[in-house]
Amino acid sequence: MVTEFKWWQQAVFYQIYPRSFADANGDGIGDFKGMIGKLDHLRDLGIGAIWLSPHYPSPYIDCGYDISDYVDVAPEYGTLEDFKTFLTEAHARNIRVILDLVLNHSSDQHPWFQESRSSRDNPKRDWYIWRDGQNGGPPTNWAAIFGGSAWEYDPATEQYYYHAFLKEQPDLNWRNPEVKAAMWDAVRFWLDMGVDGFRLDAVATIYEDFDLPNHSYPLSFDEIPDPNSLSPTEYSQLMKYQVKRPGMHELLKELRALIDQYPGDRVLVGEDEDVTFHGSDDDELHLVFNFPLMRLKRLTPSDIRANQELRLSELPDDAWPCNTLNNHDASRVWTRYGDGEHDAALARLHAALMLTLKGTPFLYYGEEIGMTNLKLASKDQIRDTAALNLYQRMTQKLGKSADEALEASLLATRDRCRTPMQWDNSAEGGFSPSGSTTWLPLHPNRTRGVNVADQLDDPTSMLNFYRRLIQLRQNTPALNTGDYQVVDPDNSSCLVFLRQDTKANQTCLVALNFSEESQSVVLDSEAKSAEVLFSTEDRSGEANLQPNLRLSPFEVLIAQLA
Repeated sequence: MVTEFKWWQQAVFYQIYPRSFADANGDGIGDFKGMIGKLDHLRDLGIGAIWLSPHYPSPYIDCGYDISDYVDVAPEYGTLEDFKTFLTEAHARNIRVILDLVLNHSSDQHPWFQESRSSRDNPKRDWYIWRDGQNGGPPTNWAAIFGGSAWEYDPATEQYYYHAFLKEQPDLNWRNPEVKAAMWDAVRFWLDMGVDGFRLDAVATIYEDFDLPNHSYPLSFDEIPDPNSLSPTEYSQLMKYQVKRPGMHELLKELRALIDQYPGDRVLVGEDEDVTFHGSDDDELHLVFNFPLMRLKRLTPSDIRANQELRLSELPDDAWPCNTLNNHDASRVWTRYGDGEHDAALARLHAALMLTLKGTPFLYYGEEIGMTNLKLASKDQIRDTAALNLYQRMTQKLGKSADEALEASLLATRDRCRTPMQWDNSAEGGFSPSGSTTWLPLHPNRTRGVNVADQLDDPTSMLNFYRRLIQLRQNTPALNTGDYQVVDPDNSSCLVFLRQDTKANQTCLVALNFSEESQSVVLDSEAKSAEVLFSTEDRSGEANLQPNLRLSPFEVLIAQLA
């Protein structure tokens, strides 16, 4: 049982997408000087740690996840000195910083790959995965995660190279000890600078089956518009030789041993849901995401209870949960879980869920003001290469019309949730200086109150809802590190649970009404003496919670029990 909690178990994490957070120099792209100027917003919000999406030099084919230099800063974001200032200023506000670590692949513009592709006998040839074709085609029938073949023919040396994602993202060969040594040097570079850990991108794809067997999935890679649209069973069948292959656990143990050499409880977070990545004795990752919760199409009390029961029981001893509802690849919470009528109430309910469940919560920038997906209008507005590739495959490989392909691409593009942060209601949304053209369009709802400036002094705003709830979490041990226990388990409309911290001798009741109607909650046979800590309704003067507690529509209620 955990007795002393680490900072990463108690912090609320906040993902910054650097391109879209704050632009100081007026080029329409976020940068470190812009981010530095907004750190007070995060401090006042109560954020304890930042997850920074890739900030490295990149051709930006996959929004920065195609890295051309692992130990520098993209020029559009600033300089290495700007990053150091950002890190120093964040730490001065008691905010930790973890970086995105992309281990699986580099950019095809990285000097390593440029050398590797130059000739078959280049010393870096084996830093990537090169194979001869078979029967006039690729070495295998493997599909890339973003669609199409996972192999790209390179006429210069008449071989194919493997890429789990885009063809501009060749996979590194982690079986080569020189690759591992070079990547560990990059890890040490940032740790020596003082970063507090890493979020490991696409951690399950690092190894692939060395023998290159063909999969038996009935469709070819040209017939699959988007592998991510398949069911979990179909996806597993399609990718079975490309993800979670032997060697992963040994590699993560090695990385964990490296990071543990540094003081300050540096943290490793995996972009995966597999709890086995915690290791056999707390010797791999510290946190893995509860993606099954995020994948629920609708958040219902029954489904959330089932998720928590399974998730918490699966975790190894002493492993810590980690919850999120969205990120740079997923629809915004307001849009995804709204019903078109009670969106604001539901968004508050879902925020309360994230901030009261057991485990470390990860929030995405803009959620605190209720930002929503932006529906783009035309193909030339799309910046997401995966969506553009989908359009191309649908029109050129699948025989779909341009209109059908455009509709699918506009629905699929991740640009919809990556729009610039809305700081005020101006033309540039406070994101860029006046007169700038932003890299993606700003959402028009910034002029209708969905911005920081308009919500700052409004006690009923989404921003102040988040602030109060995060502050309550920080000041209440039971909500921060307490155990989880279900109450009223058969209630189909309300999610009710206890958070209990035995060390602090504190128990809190959390009651969330997911219904648009008032609902009764069965507590137990005896009335409880309680202090209402938080409610979206006026409960002033209430001293006891009756056995049949009545919740108002969409009410969030948190009470400390005596």
